[in-house]
Amino acid sequence: MTASVLCDLDTDAVLALCDQLGMPRSQLHVCTSADQLEALGRQDVAVVPSLEMLGHTDYDVLVEATGSPRSGAEAAEKAISAGRHVVMVSKEVESVCGVELARKAREHSVVYTPAHGDQPANLVEWYERVSGWGLDVVAIGKSGEYDLVLDPSTGILQYLDEQIVVPEMNQLLELGDDLRDTLERRAALVDSLSRKAAADYCEMAVVASWTGAVADVERMHYPVARINELADIYSLREDGGLLHSAGIVDVFSVLRLRGEASFAGGVFVVVRTHDTETWEILRGKGHVVSRDGHYACLYLPYHLMGVETVQTIAAAAAGRAVSERMPTGQTLLAGRAERDLPAGTVLHMGGHHHDVDGVTPVLVDRRHDPDPDIAPLYTAAGQSLIRDVPAGELIALSDI
Repeated sequence: MTASVLCDLDTDAVLALCDQLGMPRSQLHVCTSADQLEALGRQDVAVVPSLEMLGHTDYDVLVEATGSPRSGAEAAEKAISAGRHVVMVSKEVESVCGVELARKAREHSVVYTPAHGDQPANLVEWYERVSGWGLDVVAIGKSGEYDLVLDPSTGILQYLDEQIVVPEMNQLLELGDDLRDTLERRAALVDSLSRKAAADYCEMAVVASWTGAVADVERMHYPVARINELADIYSLREDGGLLHSAGIVDVFSVLRLRGEASFAGGVFVVVRTHDTETWEILRGKGHVVSRDGHYACLYLPYHLMGVETVQTIAAAAAGRAVSERMPTGQTLLAGRAERDLPAGTVLHMGGHHHDVDGVTPVLVDRRHDPDPDIAPLYTAAGQSLIRDVPAGELIALSDI
């Protein structure tokens, strides 16, 4: 597998990165015209500064990784129209127009697919495997990017570079008889930490699109959970769990002790067990089974941040996507105003998680709220408001 063209606004940064990767500088050629591209040999790698230049290059698969909804959509659409496969790394693009891009790809007999190495594709594939075994799926999801790590001896809880002193958490390491009460008390103890990221909502919107799952509540539950509790937590409310219905997508925050293995941004599927004897055998082998034996959690505790994306690229070139399904627009990643936003406000997007300033991400179930004027979060990002939006209102297309 070789790169035939690398496209970035900053060609100097591309060259510096390639130097770090050990690519011979003699193979790399910054090109700003079609004539320069035509002069390259088969072993040469073009480095181009604009999407327009991609139309003059020869490649099989576009790996779209800008994170820019506008540029990413443009690049993907042009690639599909030219008969090229697309591996979509930019979940922001996918959350806005993935359904349309997938439809267009099918019309052009090419592959459009999310990428292994990020949680959406990892979870979609894991869901396909588990449901393909004939198991009855109740909930799917992932852990947040970073764990809550407790030192019981000091009561200090570490979250990235933040520390809080919560000795009360020692008394909440077991779910107890009232699961929901325990989860509420845990959440209250870590309320000062920023556990919920726009990136989580974007990823789960992509997963919802490819699987048909929906959010149980628009802000998702985000329970603070030990790994061995997931089958109990993601059971139906009538069985003592959190869920109002089955077919749910959600995110949880891992609570672990210092020295315990991490979930590491992994993914999970919770299923009904049905056959008690089988799952009691599996419980004995260390699998996560609920206390009442009615649910089990099957999980992949890793997130390798793109190490395995080559698998998706090779599969796309061979005509295979992560899922044979077509994505749907049933779940929409939207945004509610966190405060009163006056007309003229620019909805700036930034930071590691691509948060939108002043806007809370939510997952809207279009079956219950089919209003076509609701703006996708990353359509609104970067735009100016043309009217006042009161706190709590969904940002609308007619607002921007």
